[in-house]
Order: sequence, then C-alpha cells, then structure tokens
Amino acid sequence: MTQETPTATPTSGRSLRASDLTPLLGFVVPNVVIGFGYVIPRSQIAGVNDLTVGFGITIVAAVLTYIAGVRRALRR
Repeated sequence: MTQETPTATPTSGRSLRASDLTPLLGFVVPNVVIGFGYVIPRSQIAGVNDLTVGFGITIVAAVLTYIAGVRRALRR
C-alpha cells in the first residue's frame, strides 16, 4: 500500500523563462533609475525614510505580483 504524493510542478504548461521577465525589467529598471537616481535625491524626501522605503517596497511587490501572475498563466 503505497501512496503517491502530489508534486508541486504542474502536469501541463511550461516553466518560467528569462524571456518572460523582459517586460518586468522594462518596468523595474526605469523606476529604480529615475526614482532612486534622480527624483528622490533631488526632492525633500531624500534619504532613507518612510516614503523612500515605501517606494522600494512598491517596486518589490510589483515584481512578486508579476512573477506570480506569469507562473499562474503558464500553468493553464
């Protein structure tokens, strides 16, 4: 009596490829460069504070949401 354990990998679809992340780079790179490299240092919120940390967390959350969405779409 052996039981098969379900695997985490889907039976259909394909895995995430580097080309799936290209649009994500088109979003993240300009936001980081413009936001942290130009806008924030020249504004009154310069430095590490709640607003700059919130901006960084927003970008990280967008990355995680994008990856989760692409992985879910590829499973279908």
